[in-house]
Amino acid sequence: MQWFLSGRIIERVGVFVIAVLPPMLLVGLSTLTLTGVMSLFIGVIILKFVDELLRYTLLASTGPVLFQAIPEANRSRIQSIVRGIAEPLSSGLTGVAMLLTVWLFQYFFGSQAEAIQQMESLVFLVYTALFSLLWLLAVWNLRSKYLEVLVSTADRGQLSLLNIDLSALKRSVVERLNRSNIEVEQRSCIELLMEIDPRSVGELLSPLLPSLPPVSQQQSLEAMLDYPNPEYLERVQSLLDHSLSPDVLALALRYLWLTDPNPDINQLRPYLKPEIDPVVRSTAASLMLRRGDPMQKAEATEILRRMLISKRERERVMGCRALGEADYLQSLRLHIKPLLQDESLRVRCAMLEAIASTHLEEYYPSLLRGLSYKSTREAARGALIRLGDESLPLLLELAEDPYKPDGIRAQAWIAIGQIGTIEALDILIARLLTTWGSVRRTLLRVLLKLPDEIGVEEVADSLGRDGIEKLMNQELKFLAHLYASLIDLASDQLAGEAADLLRRSLRDSEADAIDRLFLLMRFLYDPNKIQAAALSIESDSRDIVARGLEILDNTLDVTHKATLLNILDRQSDSEKLQHLSDFHPYKPMRPSERLRYLLELRHFLSDWTIACCFHLARQEQWSLTAEQILASLRSPTGFVREAVLAYLRVASPRTLRELLPLLRNDPDRLVATQVTQLMAELGLNSQPRRAV
Repeated sequence: MQWFLSGRIIERVGVFVIAVLPPMLLVGLSTLTLTGVMSLFIGVIILKFVDELLRYTLLASTGPVLFQAIPEANRSRIQSIVRGIAEPLSSGLTGVAMLLTVWLFQYFFGSQAEAIQQMESLVFLVYTALFSLLWLLAVWNLRSKYLEVLVSTADRGQLSLLNIDLSALKRSVVERLNRSNIEVEQRSCIELLMEIDPRSVGELLSPLLPSLPPVSQQQSLEAMLDYPNPEYLERVQSLLDHSLSPDVLALALRYLWLTDPNPDINQLRPYLKPEIDPVVRSTAASLMLRRGDPMQKAEATEILRRMLISKRERERVMGCRALGEADYLQSLRLHIKPLLQDESLRVRCAMLEAIASTHLEEYYPSLLRGLSYKSTREAARGALIRLGDESLPLLLELAEDPYKPDGIRAQAWIAIGQIGTIEALDILIARLLTTWGSVRRTLLRVLLKLPDEIGVEEVADSLGRDGIEKLMNQELKFLAHLYASLIDLASDQLAGEAADLLRRSLRDSEADAIDRLFLLMRFLYDPNKIQAAALSIESDSRDIVARGLEILDNTLDVTHKATLLNILDRQSDSEKLQHLSDFHPYKPMRPSERLRYLLELRHFLSDWTIACCFHLARQEQWSLTAEQILASLRSPTGFVREAVLAYLRVASPRTLRELLPLLRNDPDRLVATQVTQLMAELGLNSQPRRAV
């Protein structure tokens, strides 16, 4: 059985049929024996024979396949738990239950030995049938979840297709797709086929198209359109003879006319009538606009024009999508600008996608503006990603514009990462070396989230281990400056609200620096271990913190490992600063000196920390250098400029008198209001003046 039949049977009928076969046979044999069709002795012997035969042949061969869906990092551990703990435990509990039942029979029917023997045999058969039914339910539940787990594992790049038989896997998935009536399972099957072999997906899915439900037909045609092949034209053509949903009909038309080398464009005319669904009509018009003669193109242009100016939202949306599929827009360009300002969000998003599809460079700024609004952000980012390297200069300019909100700049960095080309990755890695604070954290997260660890590999190739450790050392040196500031500006030295705000902002900066350290560690070590350590160290329990430090102690091998572990431990600021003496020797300073020194590091501080420094200087009436004042006054962040003006109001009213007229037209509304109030207080002319 094991040598000659096991492999052939599994290949022919599939893993899950084999998994269902043993419990079905056991249930059937138990039922036959209980009903008297088969004698008790013969039934028990056959039961034991079938169980032994199938358990150590077919079931033993299917085990590795069933565990294949589990990510490799967890596969061995789960497999050991199942085979080393769960299986013996279940067998033991079953035996205990049977012994307990037999004992109960003997206790209550002790005088009827023959009856007890008969009852014990029946109990054995009943238990066999009952647990076989539970076995069937477990296999059924496993089958419903197995493909979803397998697809999600493949999406994370954790399914090794080199270690399994691809042809057998594709055949099993196709058979499951053909038999299943559950939409979720069908979607999982199609996604898995696309992951396994996207180029041959048409060969596998085209024969099934007529029998699939509309949702699966649509998904199948979308997958086939990625790699169209004229060999499947006849099968797709056969769909047109059935009653199709508008979405499926539109995809079928697109597949036919984009794949057929000599299409008859006149066959599209029946689909251009006003009563036809807008999805189908817009698709037919875009195909005619792409492959028709001048007269046909003019006809298609008029149809799309009517759709674009229609009062019905669905008509306008489908018209915009058709523009994205057309090669020649002709006079339809005139409608782009009004559609970008359409009252319908769906229309605006469809128009953004059309701009990217047709590479309309004059409207690329509209894609960038779309990132600024939450409603159109997803569509705008998708359009910019579709443009690829062409959009990189625009995105980079937006990401590095200090006058844009941090959230919008972060969206630009995310889009650059999702473009994922070599040029895009080079931009991210280059900026990783020159940026700081929240921008560096955003870049690290973008690189770590790229699929298949592309970002990790590119950083390792470009920077190497020494480069990553250098970045970690920069964070440790920054932490040394923070701890020195916290010691010199401690609460026993300074009191008041401004001092409390500054100390709180320094603590926030400490947390951000530690977060960046953990992100950098994930480029060198197993991210699961680093994540587990980070979560443990954030705990309030010292035992859990110690567990996290132990994980890092057994994982890290960086040069300053001991320093890093001491920084992450629950120690005082002075103890941490002592461990960081190699990065920045501590020299005690007066609070005013430390504040001025801290402002010299303003390029590494957050805007809020800089503003808190000026508020504290105003409260304590400390003097700051002219360079520090002017540099902060040029800050793109409004509340920093506001803090500087409040400081000058106390520290140097004369200088403030000279600066206020120049700031009368400040772009920040709050700063402009503050300037107006200060000018009124100082008796200055509040009429607008031309800025110098």
